[in-house]
Amino acid sequence: MMKAVVVGGSGFLGSHVADMLTARQYEVTIFDLRPSAYARANQRVVLGDLLDRQAVSAVLDGADVVYHLGGVVDLDDALTSPIETVQQNIVGTTGLLGAAVEAGVQRFIFASTVYVYSQLGGFYRCSKQAAELYIEEYERRYGLPYTILRYGTIYGPRADGRNSIYRFLHEGLLHKKIVYPGMGDEVREYIHVRDAAKLSVDILSDEFKNRHLLLTGHHPMRTKDMLRMIQEILNHEVAVEYGQAADTVHYTLTPYAFTPRIGHKLVSTCYVDMGQGLLECLHDIAEAADHSRVRDTSDTPCEERTSA
Repeated sequence: MMKAVVVGGSGFLGSHVADMLTARQYEVTIFDLRPSAYARANQRVVLGDLLDRQAVSAVLDGADVVYHLGGVVDLDDALTSPIETVQQNIVGTTGLLGAAVEAGVQRFIFASTVYVYSQLGGFYRCSKQAAELYIEEYERRYGLPYTILRYGTIYGPRADGRNSIYRFLHEGLLHKKIVYPGMGDEVREYIHVRDAAKLSVDILSDEFKNRHLLLTGHHPMRTKDMLRMIQEILNHEVAVEYGQAADTVHYTLTPYAFTPRIGHKLVSTCYVDMGQGLLECLHDIAEAADHSRVRDTSDTPCEERTSA
């Protein structure tokens, strides 16, 4: 049985990739700073820091495939924490590459972004661009095969408040109001997390070795149209408040700028419909809110719960 290590496997995308690898009969080890809420009984979870060289070397021992989905993954977090972003996304990636070479890993899969050769994306884009260059150089010098996956806007189950679609749905469902700081004319390419995870495992075939791939899905859409769709799904009971703020980090129409390192777009012929994906997310948010209300009620003393 082939062994796969998913660095960042406790997170949103990482947990789905781990599940897809398990479904494809890989022996999966999740390496993350925090425990996974989604780990299956046949998945091993190892807690550790990407910057801990000894821990990284130990967890990669015997691995055939390594998925690097860890580090700083949010544009806004990177904007406010540039030093930590360098440490995690560049230094951490380089240490992981060295450990992968020592372990004789057959494929190094890296989660990059469509921002990587954009003029936008701030420190996040800088860190991913540097990491891609290190990965390419490790292949040239040490023969470490890689696949670089440049993801679009991922949404779906297990997301949290850092995910834009989750925030829109959460605000709309629970507060009946969505506040968006921009004008809503920005175009994003949305891909459901299960589609992203499936494609992330499909690329293990030899044809995708040493390739740069775009995983952006089938749904380019203006933010304004996305918010209108959410309003319709929620029976027009949600108000949307737009702002006038200029966004200097996120792209407006396209993340692409001319570059010789062109990625090839990879899509699936069978994919999750956008509307169905939003409904699934809403169901999860509503269920979580119900559980939260039940806990709040059960924690309240009986005399306080009794009506007069």
